[in-house]
Amino acid sequence: MYSFPIDYIEPVFRPPSEAKSLILPVTNGCSWNQCTFCEMYTQPQKKFRARKPEDIRADIEKAAAAFGDIRRVFLADGDAMVVPTRRLLEIIADLKRGFPGLERVSSYCLPRNLAKKSVEELVQLREAGLKILYVGMESGDDEILRRVNKGETWESTRSALVKIRKAGLVSSVMVLNGLGGEALSRQHAINTATLCNETQPDYLSTLVVSFPQGEERFREGFGADFVPLGQQALFEEIRVFLEHLELDNTIFRSDHASNYLVLKGTLGRDKDRLLQQVNMAITQPGAVPLRAEWMRGL
Repeated sequence: MYSFPIDYIEPVFRPPSEAKSLILPVTNGCSWNQCTFCEMYTQPQKKFRARKPEDIRADIEKAAAAFGDIRRVFLADGDAMVVPTRRLLEIIADLKRGFPGLERVSSYCLPRNLAKKSVEELVQLREAGLKILYVGMESGDDEILRRVNKGETWESTRSALVKIRKAGLVSSVMVLNGLGGEALSRQHAINTATLCNETQPDYLSTLVVSFPQGEERFREGFGADFVPLGQQALFEEIRVFLEHLELDNTIFRSDHASNYLVLKGTLGRDKDRLLQQVNMAITQPGAVPLRAEWMRGL
């Protein structure tokens, strides 16, 4: 019977664009794991720990024997960048030995952990083979970030994304549509757009906040005034967000399974076209194809 060479601790998550990558666990779980909107690593078996170097090396060797040359590797779980730079360089070197044709290494990235790494360290990692860092901005509004216990601020996220750009790494930023509920929707949209304008990410995607395990944990931190956005209110929020974006050359995607309205383009080139799509979804319900409720998910 076939046995996969890497023994994962489930569940395992990765960005949609890493669907064809080898997922290599460098840590288990998330080093912060206190965001009230996130349920990814809340199970007991996902308690955070860094994996032993010899275990990671053994996984690389087994994967190389099983798959041959691999082109892309995603370092899991929630934030491999918490690992010291020296160790990350060793891991990437082991990957290159196992996979001589390796083209790209990527990772999720908490801004707080980049505060511990210099631009020079990030340059070292880029030269070794790290190419893309996926950053969960979620919101550019400090009040919302505090209420959802993100452990970040507007400034900490800005600083991390500036470091990534200075080091020549590619940034892929994720924003959560609806995170502020009805009361904070407008400031969420405007302040998040302002933060994106300041940092000019290479990729920007929006997801809709959702609570498959219920809203109780989220509401405990956010407060009793949280009212989820309905479909039309989500569209209105994304319209405000797009209106306030001033991006030079950012690939924009709103096509995650959680989104009702699929949007794709490059900002700012396609800003007017994207706004027209959103406006049509608001003013002419039914005129724009939407993802059915049963098709939506995390």
